[in-house]
Amino acid sequence: MAIKRNTKVLSDMSMSSMTDLVFLLLIFFLITSTLVNPNALKLLLPKSTGQVSAKATVSVSIKDWGNDLYTYHLNGDETPVQFSDLEDGLVGQLQSEEDPTFSIYSDETVPVREIVAVMNIAKRNHYKVILATQPE
Repeated sequence: MAIKRNTKVLSDMSMSSMTDLVFLLLIFFLITSTLVNPNALKLLLPKSTGQVSAKATVSVSIKDWGNDLYTYHLNGDETPVQFSDLEDGLVGQLQSEEDPTFSIYSDETVPVREIVAVMNIAKRNHYKVILATQPE
């Protein structure tokens, strides 16, 4: 006695839910990638053709507010640091580094004397310095 089924099992699978998930993930990654900004301060960097392959873990930003007023920011933080406290902040963040290197981001209107003052901190503590520029 052979029992036969009247209904067949369908092996089709609807892909509409899979494409919905792919589009949602695509939108999620597009939105989150635009939120990632390594340098939160808006600076007009000077232009340069040379690029350095070294990676700095700490950054110092120098912002020009006019009338000989300059603010210093560690790691792109919005709150400024006094120049007298800048060296202590750098030493605290770079003391555990094997090859201590930091980068300087400065407006193109900042005088060289301000940049050299930060470079002198690096020289006193035997740090390597990278001056950030925009590619030409």
